Amino acid sequence: MSRALLAGGATAAILGSLLASQNASASIVAPPDKIVIEVATVNGSGCRPGSAAVAVAPDNTAFTVTYSEYLAKVGVGASPTDFRKNCQLSLIVHVPSGFTYAVASADYRGFASLERGATATQKASYYFQGSPDTAARTHPFSGPVQDNWQATDTTEWGQLVWAACGAKRNFNINTEVRVNAGTSDPKKTTSFMTMDSTDGAINTVYRMAWKECP
Repeated sequence: MSRALLAGGATAAILGSLLASQNASASIVAPPDKIVIEVATVNGSGCRPGSAAVAVAPDNTAFTVTYSEYLAKVGVGASPTDFRKNCQLSLIVHVPSGFTYAVASADYRGFASLERGATATQKASYYFQGSPDTAARTHPFSGPVQDNWQATDTTEWGQLVWAACGAKRNFNINTEVRVNAGTSDPKKTTSFMTMDSTDGAINTVYRMAWKECP
C-alpha cells in the first residue's frame, strides 16, 4: 500500500482538547507546529487497504481513525471466520523537534445487535515499535442488545507510555471485535457487532498527551 499523508482539517468531532487526567492537564503543552500522521501499513480483516483514514485535530491534542468496514457476526449468513474481525494500524507520527507524545485516552463507537445468550468483546492495544510496553484494554458486551455502543480506554498520567525522544518509532494500534453465539441458536439467529456507523464510517478518537524532551 502506498503511504498516504494526512494532516489537519479534522472535523469538529475531533476537537477534543481535554486529556483524560485533569490533574495532568496543566502540565501539557501541545507543540505549536502542525503534526503529520502518515499511514505506514493497514492490515486486518476489519480494515482492508483503503478502508481506514487518519485526520489530526488542528490543536494537536487528538487524532481520529475512520473505519468504513468493520463488522463481526455469527449465525445465519455468517461464514466460519466472520466471528472475529481485527485491524492492525501502523502510524508514523512526525513530531515537532523537542517534543514527545503519548496516547492518553481512546474512544471507540459502533453498533451491536446481540441475541439473548450471545456475547461480544471489543479489544484494543497500543505500543511503539521496538518498545516492550503495551497498553491493552478489553470491553465485554452481553445480549440481548440492539443499540449503539461506546467504550473508552483511559491511561493515568503516571502510566503513560511515551515515544522515545529523538527517535522515530511507528505507533501501532491493534483493535479487535469478536462475537460469540453463546447460548443463542446460530442456526436461527444472527448476532453482530460493528465499528462503523449508519453512514458507513465511525470515528475513533485518540487523545494525545505532550511533553518537552529533556
